[in-house]
Amino acid sequence: MAVWNRIKNLNFKQFFSLAGTFMKRPTYFFPTHRATLKTVQICDRLFKKAHHKNNVTNAFRHALWNVLIAKKCFAKNDSVEKSVEWAKTITDLHEKLAPNDELEMSMDLHNNEIGRKLFAEKQMQNMEEESIIAVLKEKMQTAVKVSSIEEIKGNKSEFVYIEDLIT
Repeated sequence: MAVWNRIKNLNFKQFFSLAGTFMKRPTYFFPTHRATLKTVQICDRLFKKAHHKNNVTNAFRHALWNVLIAKKCFAKNDSVEKSVEWAKTITDLHEKLAPNDELEMSMDLHNNEIGRKLFAEKQMQNMEEESIIAVLKEKMQTAVKVSSIEEIKGNKSEFVYIEDLIT
């Protein structure tokens, strides 16, 4: 995973924004890092490099990342609400620090939110990894291809993606 490379490429202001976020919740650093590495490991295993494109596997990855951050932080705080809020904080910050174009960013933020909602609604804090993967794979079946931010806003409960999956 290129987490360290991503951190090394941050400018001064971006680095201190990230560091400041973790200084507020230092006990979440390692769970967040482990969730990030696990997310990429799972997605590489399931989808090879396809999840780095703007297709439905990318939607899966963003949702899984949020679920795993929340799940691993839940083990530290025993609060679904605090865990979901932290996942939102860190993944929103990621979108600010590594910005895409507006449509891609909206897609990522949307799929992040779907992951957090699923974590809370389906009580994923108690689910095994393979069960979480199964829920998210099932969610991929109803994902919606979009070409505008308005379309993203109109699909509040489904994964969204921009590009078709090319295999």
